[in-house]
Amino acid sequence: MTRDVAIKTKEREERPAGRRNLVDVVGRQLREEILGGALKPGEKLPSESGLTERYKVSRTVIREAIASMRADGLVEVRHGVGVFVRNAKPFPPTGLLETDPGRISSIIEMLELRAAVETEAAGLAAARRSPAQDEAIIERFEEIGRAMERGIATSEADFEFHLAIADATNNPRFREFLELTGRRAIPRSFLQDQPDETAAADYLAQIQAEHRRIAEAISDRDEQAARDAMRLHLKGSQQRYRNLIRKSS
Repeated sequence: MTRDVAIKTKEREERPAGRRNLVDVVGRQLREEILGGALKPGEKLPSESGLTERYKVSRTVIREAIASMRADGLVEVRHGVGVFVRNAKPFPPTGLLETDPGRISSIIEMLELRAAVETEAAGLAAARRSPAQDEAIIERFEEIGRAMERGIATSEADFEFHLAIADATNNPRFREFLELTGRRAIPRSFLQDQPDETAAADYLAQIQAEHRRIAEAISDRDEQAARDAMRLHLKGSQQRYRNLIRKSS
């Protein structure tokens, strides 16, 4: 890669929309290899440095692409070993669960659907969770906090937090719903790409405070408080995206 090309690639990655596009391009190509059978279940993906060299992008782009595929259930990360292909299932047909991350109104539509489903899931989790499931929810909550402290993307940890709550309902349909939506269920990357780092930090702190209330209500087996906390969390996200629409109009 020549110096001029490297500079152009770096400039493109530094722009929020440019990095997002690169993540989508890398993720799409890897998804096609997995779903097309070029990468078999159980097969190890090339190393991070190998993928960086292959696609001529930064490590950040590769990590975000891998996180997206992990949230969609296509790969699993074995710490200290590498990233491996899971038994991939074809994507659901476009329509009901299709979300356009570039259109804020589409994100709001998904958040409204999630509010209807996950509010009840939180209440059921409070009523049914086992001690082990309670511990898993708390662990996922703490993982979000660690990601915030390290200054890395929290989308994947956030998704795992919501999956842990779905598992605690002891109704597998809730997890299936979230897995169908995949990483689109947590459209965090849109706001994390905003240039105002202070605003982004304040936003994440607010979200984490909402997560804490949800986790504590479930741990206390308070069904109504868990529903109220989840409803407040997702309704708040809807309002934050509506505010973005107003600012952009």
